[in-house]
Amino acid sequence: MPSMPSLPSSMQAVIAREPGNASVLALADRPVPEPGAGEVLLRVLGAGVNRPDIMQRQGISKPAPGVTDVLGLEVCGEVVACGPGVDGALAGRRLMSLVPGGGYAPWCVAAVDHSFAVPERLSDAEAAALPEGLFTVWHNLFELGRLRMGDTLLVHGGAGGIGTLAIQMARAAGATVIMTASDETRFEELKALGADATICWRTTDFVQACLERTEGRGVDVVLDVVGGDYVHRNLQAMAFGGRHVSLSFMQGSAVQIEMLQLMQKQLSLHSSTMRPQSRSEKARMAQGIGRHVMPLVQSGRIGPRIHHTFALKDAAASHEMLESGQVFGKLVLIPEAANP
Repeated sequence: MPSMPSLPSSMQAVIAREPGNASVLALADRPVPEPGAGEVLLRVLGAGVNRPDIMQRQGISKPAPGVTDVLGLEVCGEVVACGPGVDGALAGRRLMSLVPGGGYAPWCVAAVDHSFAVPERLSDAEAAALPEGLFTVWHNLFELGRLRMGDTLLVHGGAGGIGTLAIQMARAAGATVIMTASDETRFEELKALGADATICWRTTDFVQACLERTEGRGVDVVLDVVGGDYVHRNLQAMAFGGRHVSLSFMQGSAVQIEMLQLMQKQLSLHSSTMRPQSRSEKARMAQGIGRHVMPLVQSGRIGPRIHHTFALKDAAASHEMLESGQVFGKLVLIPEAANP
């Protein structure tokens, strides 16, 4: 068993009492976790709020067997204990980590190989808002979507946490970025983040706008969070050999696809979700992110946009805000000081 500092045996963490709306979130007593092999115990300084958390709260997705029922998939924290095989020199350092659960708490266990040292320029909230997005965008946009320099990318939901990060990462890779959003007052800031063209989906046919922007060729990659009838329209907006990547399905997971269109344009469909990925697969992704993306985070070329922070006890309010569709960037929970 790892050597543990003097810590309480239990803590107040956020769980969903039952499937339902944000009102089912509550603080509950849970044991302070102990780090296993290759893991560290973090004093949580911030925890990102994400749509997969909402899906867990609703009962749509569940933690893997053996994983805590405490919500939260990304954290920034200070290392307070190291498990077997972990260099004790990490103690006291800030890490930002992708975790399988447990982030909405004062203490959380994280795998070292799913973690990154926090650049000094990042606040605790900013660091907490990055890991889930870095893994998601890296895997879906660059590994599955094979985005390359010179490609044109269409990002739906460009003002969300994933969208704002995808715009920056795609632009840094030399791609042209077209994004859709509902609020035109955000367009100037989205252009400053790297969007080359902005489309208000409420007033403009994004298919026609993409075709006009690309002189009829279409876009090479689509990053979609909408699902439903958007998928059919996305395919219409895509170039020969285009790659469609689905991250979510806010308008429904059931879609109709014309196979002849896929065949004639040689389009490919991809999708993934991060939570079921194996520990080794996440570690592999982390290596790529560390090589190619973290230097851009350290230099300030890539970073999160924080919309609002909440106290841990106000997790329900954070979920309500995220579900309102009015969030520009990320929401972060800040636990009260978790001092032993």
